[in-house]
Amino acid sequence: MDPDVKYIPKMQLLTLDEYIRIVKIAISLGIEKLRITGGEPTLYPQLDDLLEQVGKLGLKDIALTTNGSRVRSQWAQRWKLLGLNRATVSLDTLNPQRKDAITRSQTSLNTVINSIESLRDAGLKPVKVNAVVIRGVNDDEVIDFADFAKNHEIDMRLIEFMPLDAGKRWEKRHVVSAKEMLTNITTKHELIREDDVKTSTSMNYRFNEGKGRIGFIASVTEAFCGACDRMRMMADGTIRPCLFSDEEWGIRPLLRNGASDDELRQFFRDAMWQKSAGHGMDRDDFERPEKTMSRIGG
Repeated sequence: MDPDVKYIPKMQLLTLDEYIRIVKIAISLGIEKLRITGGEPTLYPQLDDLLEQVGKLGLKDIALTTNGSRVRSQWAQRWKLLGLNRATVSLDTLNPQRKDAITRSQTSLNTVINSIESLRDAGLKPVKVNAVVIRGVNDDEVIDFADFAKNHEIDMRLIEFMPLDAGKRWEKRHVVSAKEMLTNITTKHELIREDDVKTSTSMNYRFNEGKGRIGFIASVTEAFCGACDRMRMMADGTIRPCLFSDEEWGIRPLLRNGASDDELRQFFRDAMWQKSAGHGMDRDDFERPEKTMSRIGG
């Protein structure tokens, strides 16, 4: 948990019915995929109800991102039955001595690995495991991450360090590029590049021998802004078209003041048109977003 985390008053949080209405509006505009993030979504008391309702709406893909601290085998199986298709787990180190310092969590490494296996065995595939790679912190583990992907038959995604950390430590010199990570991994593993869809956020590779995949998310050095078609909504109804911008708009007042479905659709259209052509991290005047990833959701 971020050291300076501030909880949002309950009255400012969207209700389950408001979530469902927004998802239906998004579907009517052509949205086909939904990802439930946090914070930690497994703490949401109505998660099962949310999954059950969105699972009936005809979405092509429903995914969930978790830190793996509260996943149980029976829960994973139930989520699959309710309509969840895939799961992503955040895991920034495979070193037990580093984990507490990096994640500020008391959850053991074995607990997170058991969660990954429970999600995989429940059929929530491909299970994706995300690791943010930071120079001088965990960049010596990239080959270990590749081994982990192969041994556990999951998708390991290595993410360039982005300016969204709670400690506000981000500097370009701490960024390990996707190219550098790939070079390191190929000293041990032979990888084959896959044909990614245009809107993919990762550059994906499979092992020449064995199962599992490696994906590189090069948000800093090889930005994919031009192909980004994502929209994020926070728990309080704040809509954010770009992770790296402080531009955002609140849909909650519209929901609670009688806005029609057509008015909500226009709100989404207007917000989407505000997506930037690029995040600008390569510019000298780049200013990091005020909100951290745990607040925005990822």
